[in-house]
Amino acid sequence: MHLHDVWFLLIAVLWIGYFFLEGFDFGVGILTKLLARDRTERRVLINTIGPIWDGNEVWLLTAGGATFAAFPDWYATLFSGFYIPLLAILVCLIVRGVAFEYRHKRSGDRWQRNWEEAIFWTSLLPAFLWGVAFANIVHGVDIDQAKNYTGSFWDLLNPYAILGGLTTLVLFTFHGAVFTSLKTVGDIRLRARALALKLGLATAVLAAAFLIWTQVHRGDGWSLAALVVAVLALVGSLAALRSAHEGWGFVLSGLTVVAAVAMLFLALFPDVMPSTLDPAWSLTVSNASSSAYTLKVMTVVAAICTPMVLVYQGWTYWVFRKRIGVQHIPAAH
Repeated sequence: MHLHDVWFLLIAVLWIGYFFLEGFDFGVGILTKLLARDRTERRVLINTIGPIWDGNEVWLLTAGGATFAAFPDWYATLFSGFYIPLLAILVCLIVRGVAFEYRHKRSGDRWQRNWEEAIFWTSLLPAFLWGVAFANIVHGVDIDQAKNYTGSFWDLLNPYAILGGLTTLVLFTFHGAVFTSLKTVGDIRLRARALALKLGLATAVLAAAFLIWTQVHRGDGWSLAALVVAVLALVGSLAALRSAHEGWGFVLSGLTVVAAVAMLFLALFPDVMPSTLDPAWSLTVSNASSSAYTLKVMTVVAAICTPMVLVYQGWTYWVFRKRIGVQHIPAAH
């Protein structure tokens, strides 16, 4: 296996980790409107991800940085061609972070309500747009011989990409509902579990349509195996929730996300951005990668730093592992 293949695998792992962690993170933000009945319950939801949301976004920064260093042509074509949706995601993530930090700075009703609205919309839009972006990457876009994207923004909003966006939106919301049922107590826990069961059925319909379309269009035996794992994990998650085993439900909803994203990368390889104008103009792991020396240096750095990041983030989740409920929220002044 060549180093550029290894780095394609590592970047896939980074994106999978990001969507696994930020998936329930986005889902909880969406649930602040779908599940919470009052401000106290919204605060409970926000507190479930309060200590960890910023750590989850480290995976995005690392994935972007690794793509820039290991596959500069992929990075350049992707971020120039998908400029508008990626800029929208970036703005949402900035506003979302500010909303989490500023919401509790003042006790005024209007102040907190506006930041809560911001949390909802800046969770919903990225959850949808990430699906649109990755669906276009896998499906292929108009790339010319000079590795430039020649299409328009509206070309990115094709039926397959919109289906991909709806799939990630509902899947992340389902994942967030399962996480909420795992991290809360009382009535909000029961309602989160009931909502997760409903969202799981909607996820099954959308994910089946999107993943089967992907398999027919670009799939092989490996991607088919990932599709089967995603389906079985989703079914298992719903079964675990019905029997009130939220821990297993969360593990399996996470496995659903992991398998679904892994299938996209398996279907994509060895391309990194297929060209719909001419297959010979597609960006691949070989023609879009950095030099062998660069990849060697990156491999050494990754081997040293990655375990430390994983240990620290795992420790963070362990420290904040306890459930919370409305009784843990102090009365408003």
